[in-house]
Amino acid sequence: MVPEGRPDGAGAGEESARLQAAGSVRKGCDLLANSQHGCLQSRRAQIHQQINRELRVRTGAENLYRATSNARVRETVALELSYVNSSLQLLKEELEGLDGNVDADQPQSEGITVPMIPLGLKETKQLDWATPLKELISGHFGEDSASYEAEIRELEDLRQAMRTPSRSEAGLELLTAYYNQLCFQEARFVSPARSLGLLFHWYDSLTGVPAQQRALAFEKGSVLFNIGALHTQIGARQDRSCPEGTSCAVEAFQRAAGAFSLLRENFSHAPSPDMSPASLSMLEQLMTAQAQECVFEGLLLQAPVAPHDCLAQLHLAQEAAQVAAEYRLVHQTMAQPPVQDYVPFPWTTLVHVKAEYFRALAHYHAALALCDGAPVAEAELPALEQIFLGLPASSEPRGPALPQEQEDRRKLGKAHLKRAILGQEEALRLHAVCRALRRVDLLQVVLAQALRRSLAKYSELDLEDDFCEAAEAPDVRPKTQRRPEGRAPSFSRVKVADIFHRLAAGLKEGDYIVSVNGQPCRWWKHADVVAQLKGVGDEGVSLQVLTLLPGAEPPGSGDRRPALGALLRSQKERGWETPGPAQASPRPLLGWNRKAKRGKAGRRLSPAPHP
Repeated sequence: MVPEGRPDGAGAGEESARLQAAGSVRKGCDLLANSQHGCLQSRRAQIHQQINRELRVRTGAENLYRATSNARVRETVALELSYVNSSLQLLKEELEGLDGNVDADQPQSEGITVPMIPLGLKETKQLDWATPLKELISGHFGEDSASYEAEIRELEDLRQAMRTPSRSEAGLELLTAYYNQLCFQEARFVSPARSLGLLFHWYDSLTGVPAQQRALAFEKGSVLFNIGALHTQIGARQDRSCPEGTSCAVEAFQRAAGAFSLLRENFSHAPSPDMSPASLSMLEQLMTAQAQECVFEGLLLQAPVAPHDCLAQLHLAQEAAQVAAEYRLVHQTMAQPPVQDYVPFPWTTLVHVKAEYFRALAHYHAALALCDGAPVAEAELPALEQIFLGLPASSEPRGPALPQEQEDRRKLGKAHLKRAILGQEEALRLHAVCRALRRVDLLQVVLAQALRRSLAKYSELDLEDDFCEAAEAPDVRPKTQRRPEGRAPSFSRVKVADIFHRLAAGLKEGDYIVSVNGQPCRWWKHADVVAQLKGVGDEGVSLQVLTLLPGAEPPGSGDRRPALGALLRSQKERGWETPGPAQASPRPLLGWNRKAKRGKAGRRLSPAPHP
């Protein structure tokens, strides 16, 4: 990280950035207005608190049951435990219903689109930053902690605001700004031998079970999780009946997948199920599948495909088969332990419904290409056989070749339509099984409409004297022109100033310079250090210093303290100073296992440059 020079006036850049950050806090914070989404999120927070309370009661009752030998007391405690477990089950079912309420985030548009799965935000409790930070400022940095009350209050206000971000770009910037501040505080206050002493409390997004850790990495990971969850909500509420809406939805789901992938690769020993590697991998696959679905919808919104255009119908069949393959992979992951133990049942059912629906849609478009498509050139037959007969691109044709006679093409198209009808009927059956999905009228409309369309086409092809039953149609080989990939969050896009920049605002008389631009200088001659500092240009310099606490006596101080004082006076006379980390952005990665270089008992004057 290369620090930038300060403008005229001490702290002008920092104050300007802090004012901008305060404005973004107000802009990106949603105070849970009387909207449907706000009511759902508020109810989720209440359920999380009730689950936490019931869990504490159950823990106390279990301890009492194990500790007592009185039969009457054990009987009473067992009865109380049954009540508590029943309450927990009801709360979890209600939370599962809220998580499965996929219709809440759907856009209000004239077009009919299949609903998406958004992810709820992790809830957290209020946090008292004042006590531990004041102890560190006074005890470790040797400064007056009372003079930093405004900075501590600003950090607390930022954390309070990011608990309720708006579902917009401003809300994402708010979460990113807080994440960047956590990177600054980790580099400044946390070391392998010292922690903040705070207990971070977050609720599981899927189960509502609370989790606690003292590691700042848990706070950073939870914020990153919410960044991904907010992207899912933004993607689910896009109007996908227009090309712009589908493009925005693809972008949002790609960024959500990137956030979950980054979290999975950098966070280990998760204290809650939603942040376990298995859950994050499932969420990454789910968001990729939803992005692939939006890609297919974007193709449908392009110029209408004529029924006789065989190649165009073929491409749509392959794209639909690709979406079905993505959702089958997600469903397999959801059906395996440990994910199946806590993923909401409506999610699993909806993913299964979509897998069946898009596989049926692939067969429907394959039938249109066979029955209504114009004859194709002989050179294109091998490619069509690979797709219609379900053969890999490198394999030799096996079994019957693709029919060229109109009657044979009609029979094979009829077989594809039969598989399409069976798949759409299965999707409707699965939809009816789940009580939460039965309330999503839009999904039932889409499924019923597709079934009616397939039945109508099947009636056209069904002749009265057709007594020969065609063989079962093969699978359509999946293929896509655009495969969405996860896109990691761009933390450097949101510029923030370190709230506690004054803790590293220049050298003080009595400090000991131990490193210049990463090179140890403890045994350098005084003249060499002075020459190195005087030769600094506009790019600035990175120093590591040791600050002695009040009352500490430096070993072998000699003449270094006067020399440093003379150096400071020389700086003042020459009118130049070492630039601080004014507008530098934190590193764009988590860096949970990368500790900033610092002295044994000191602090950094400016952040170390990126490797």
